[in-house]
Amino acid sequence: MPEALEQDIPLQQLKQVTKSLNSGQFVQVRRMLAKTAPCDTALLLESSPHKIRRMLWQLVDPDVQGDVLEELSEDVRLGIIAQMAPEHIAAATEDMGHDDLGEVLRSLPDTVYKDVVSAMDIQDRERATQALSYQERSAGALMNIDTVTIRPDVTLDVVLRYIRLRGELPEGTDDLYVVDKHNCFLGALSLSTLLTNPPEKIVQDLMDEECESIPISMDESEVAQLFERHNWISAPVVDDNAHLLGRITIDDIVDVIREDAEHSLLSLAGLDDEEDTFAPVLKSSKKRSIWLGVNLLTALLAAIVASFFENTLAILPILAVLNGIVPSMGGVAGSQTLTLVIRGIAVGHINQTNQRFLLLKELAIGAINGMVWSILIAGVVALWQWDFKLGGVLAFAMFMNLVAAGIAGASIPLLLKKMKIDPALAGSVVLTTVTDIVGIFAFLGTATWLLI
Repeated sequence: MPEALEQDIPLQQLKQVTKSLNSGQFVQVRRMLAKTAPCDTALLLESSPHKIRRMLWQLVDPDVQGDVLEELSEDVRLGIIAQMAPEHIAAATEDMGHDDLGEVLRSLPDTVYKDVVSAMDIQDRERATQALSYQERSAGALMNIDTVTIRPDVTLDVVLRYIRLRGELPEGTDDLYVVDKHNCFLGALSLSTLLTNPPEKIVQDLMDEECESIPISMDESEVAQLFERHNWISAPVVDDNAHLLGRITIDDIVDVIREDAEHSLLSLAGLDDEEDTFAPVLKSSKKRSIWLGVNLLTALLAAIVASFFENTLAILPILAVLNGIVPSMGGVAGSQTLTLVIRGIAVGHINQTNQRFLLLKELAIGAINGMVWSILIAGVVALWQWDFKLGGVLAFAMFMNLVAAGIAGASIPLLLKKMKIDPALAGSVVLTTVTDIVGIFAFLGTATWLLI
C-alpha cells in the first residue's frame, strides 16, 4: 500500500468515527473499532478531543483495552485510566508484557496504583512487583521475560523437538539463549543456525559465545545505540552475575528512539514530549507558562543590562535601532551550535576525550563567522549612516558575540549534562541569556566608551 494512502487511513477512520458518534450510531462505531488494530485505535484516541475520546474508549472491546493502553502516550493514557475502575485497569493489564506492564503502572497516581494492585490476582501482583523493581528508563524496565533458553550439551534435534512442544515462539525471536544449570548466560544459537545444520550437532559447537549481553542497569538510550550500531533484532539482558533475566526486542527500541527524538525536539521549545495534543486549555496553559516565565526573567535580565546605557541611547538614538542586530545574530549562531552538540550527546558522539577539540572548533567557527559578518555589517552601517566609527563599534560587538555564542553553544550542553540537567530543555534559555547580555553589553558598552 502506498505510504500516502497508509497515512490517510487514520484520518479517514477519525472522520467516519466522529460522524457516526455525532449521529448516535454507537453499534457501528463499536464494529469499526473491532476491526481496527490496537495501534490505530490508540492513534484515533490521541487524535480526538476529550469528549469524543471518552465515548470512543467506552466502545473499545475490553479484551483489547490493554493492547491499546500500551500504545498510548503517557498523558493520554492517564486521562483514559482516570475514567476506569481499578478492577478494569487490573483486567486490562493482565496479558501485558513485562515492560509494558511496568510502564503503565509507573504512570499511575499512587492511590490508583494501590487499588489496581489490590484488584490483581497473586500471579499478576508478582509480575507487577518484578516489573517495578527495575529503575525507570533502564534495560530492566525495557526488557521482556519471554526468553527461550536451552542447554549447551543437547543436540539440535532435541532443541527442535522442544520448540515443537512449545507450539510457538515469542514474537521477535531470532536467537535461542544458551544457559547453564545456574541460568548463567553462555551464548546464543540463531534460528538460522538451528535450521541449516544437521540435527545430530551439539548446541555448544554451534552457539555464538561472543554474543553481547546488556547489563540490567544500562540506560535505555545506550541500549538503543547498541541496537543501532549492531543491527540487532533482539538482545539478552543479564544481571551483575551474568544470570539471564530477559531480552529486549527491536520494537521496544523503535519506541525509545522515537521518544528520544520527540523529547529533543519538543524540549527545545520548553514543551513536554508526553503532552496530550488535545489536553484541556487550562492544563496546557499551565505547563507552557513555566518556561514562558523563565524566558520572561531572562529577557528582563537583558533589559536591565540595556538600562545601564540609557544616557548613551538618549544621546545616539541610532544605537537603539541597531541594538537588536548583535543579540539576534549571536542567538542564531549559538542555537546552531547548541543543536549540533545536543544531537552529538544524544547519539553518543561526544565524550570526555573530544570535548576540548569540540570547544576549540566552535571557537574557530565563531571567530571566522564573526570576522566575515562584522566586516559586512560594518560596511553597511558606515555607508548608511556615513559614520565609520559606528560601523567599527558594531563590527567589534558582532565579532565578540559570535565568538561567545560559539563557545556558549558548545559548553552549555556539556555543563548542564554534568549537572544532570536536560540540555534540550534548559540549553536554549541559558544560551539566549548569554548571547543577549554579551551582545548588548559589547555593543552599548563599546559605543559609550568610543562614541560618547
